[in-house]
Amino acid sequence: MKKQFAIILVITAFPAICIVACTKENIQNILPISCDTVDMQYTRDIVPILEGNCYRCHGTGNTEGSHGILLEGYENIKPYADNGKLYGNVAHLPGFVPMPYESQMLDQCTIDKIHDWTLQGSPNN
Repeated sequence: MKKQFAIILVITAFPAICIVACTKENIQNILPISCDTVDMQYTRDIVPILEGNCYRCHGTGNTEGSHGILLEGYENIKPYADNGKLYGNVAHLPGFVPMPYESQMLDQCTIDKIHDWTLQGSPNN
């Protein structure tokens, strides 16, 4: 009788334990998440990342607190993409200032998009 009760308890409690234990981070680590970084395009893929995460400090008229680093516009971001600073900063690599500054690190898919765009030569497409 005790054995049957224990089995029933485990079977009924298991879903509740899973629900409590499965946070968003745990689910992301378990489930495969698609992150398409093939044929990254500056206008379609990179500009929205910059707009949402960089321009508030590195946009036109907003560079006073960011050592004058302007990332808005292709001609402004291209040198940082080519010299590895854009990727190094957002990936929080050693020797780089973690960006976005005093904010959470970008999600891995976003970092991968920036990385792959720079590996493609940072095209203006």
